Amino acid sequence: MDVDVRTVGPRRLAAVRREVAAGEVGSAWRPALDLVWDFVRTQPGLWTDGHNVFVYHHRPGAPLLCEFGVEVTRTFDAAGEVCPTQTPGGEVAVAVHRGSYDLTEAYDAMTRWMASNHRESAGCTWEIYGDPTPDPAGTETTVVHLLEPMRPQR
Repeated sequence: MDVDVRTVGPRRLAAVRREVAAGEVGSAWRPALDLVWDFVRTQPGLWTDGHNVFVYHHRPGAPLLCEFGVEVTRTFDAAGEVCPTQTPGGEVAVAVHRGSYDLTEAYDAMTRWMASNHRESAGCTWEIYGDPTPDPAGTETTVVHLLEPMRPQR
């Protein structure tokens, strides 16, 4: 799997935040995302064609702070558990996975790439879920890893 480096700007999201233990994301995302979609559907013009985006803030020794969200067109006032947020901007490593939602291969490729290119994580990853296709093998999920700025060589 190829890993590319890009500079990206923030993406606006409507999201629900959850602290999630490692390995528990699979059971946490659906109820949170349902809340987001219930809210977005009541806000004319807030969503046009944005994707589901899950943001993970990695905190050593603590559960993941997850933002289960949907791309939106503008800011808005928080309502209940749904709040405005955004992905970080900056230099990122990107891998595009095609097929099932088992993203292990993409994350493994990212880990290998960072090690071989002497790059470090800035502690934030996100997944952009593409539109489902009739053939699940064609469905794309983009995995993005925020990178620490490169340090000068000595």
